[in-house]
Amino acid sequence: MASNRVRVLEAAVDLLGTGGLRALTHMRVDERAGLPKGSTSNYFRTRAALVAGVSDWIVEQELASLNVAFAPRSPEELVQGMCGLLDVITRDNRKLTTARLVLFMEASHDADLRALLQRGRGALVGGATTALTEMGASNPDAAAQSLAATMEGLILHRIARHDFSDPRPILELVVAGIFRAPAVPSP
Repeated sequence: MASNRVRVLEAAVDLLGTGGLRALTHMRVDERAGLPKGSTSNYFRTRAALVAGVSDWIVEQELASLNVAFAPRSPEELVQGMCGLLDVITRDNRKLTTARLVLFMEASHDADLRALLQRGRGALVGGATTALTEMGASNPDAAAQSLAATMEGLILHRIARHDFSDPRPILELVVAGIFRAPAVPSP
């Protein structure tokens, strides 16, 4: 059985993912987690601490699910892996992803939350940079940023618009650009 802290965090994600940021209160988290009143505040004294704790936990959960042996050896494997990852993020972990997107919107005017979310993105982009370097991308840093931005857009469309169209053509185009030889400037 999950610890009370994990139950609090899971309930908070559930509330964020189904009701948005306004649904996230200590009292509602206690109720959703089936815990006595005041339990959430034992772990997260303030609303800001609760939001930060949930943000960190979401990143931790996502990184754990991404740390499965994903080591593409070719552009085709990269596209295939990204399509699979998109399905996991937007289907299997839809509520978690929706909660993260709610936090993204809140971060637009909350510098502390923005910094927390940036740590998670940095870890994801760092892993992508390593994989792209090993695959021979000419500019792995920019390539990882491009791939991350593309995935973020696809995730947003799937969550907000329920657009489950095939992402493969988009990802193939971006990945082809990543491995295209840089243009040689004309003399």
